[in-house]
Amino acid sequence: MVFIMGIAVQVEAHSINYLVEQKGMAVRAYYAENDPAAYSEYELYGPGDKEPHQTGRTDKNGYVAFVPDRPGIWKLQIWGESQHGYHGVTTEITVDKDLRLVSFSKPLVAAYTKIITGVSLIFGLFGLYALWLSHRRKSAQDSVNQ
Repeated sequence: MVFIMGIAVQVEAHSINYLVEQKGMAVRAYYAENDPAAYSEYELYGPGDKEPHQTGRTDKNGYVAFVPDRPGIWKLQIWGESQHGYHGVTTEITVDKDLRLVSFSKPLVAAYTKIITGVSLIFGLFGLYALWLSHRRKSAQDSVNQ
């Protein structure tokens, strides 16, 4: 307090206060397991928002952190640029009435990796079998022609 001419005047400095809380959600964006989408631009839209709720860049590990303020479907758009060119992804994050994570949408590749791998293995094995059969037939035909 500063006393000026007998009048008490409280002087407050313009400062930023902070509080560290353990809540919120984190989304990790990456190109490969050990290749994070570091410093990629993003926009986060809350349920029904026309303007972004939050914008910025991922951290060096590819994380976006946010604290939802209402339930519903949140949309996160991330634009990354790597040595392979420009990449982008949009995911939907469903938040319940207690502001907890219910679910999130995965990219098609991530959602169907097991199916794609299985089909690829079947085609690969069939291809090897067909190649072996063709080689066997050719060997049998060559021995008959001699």
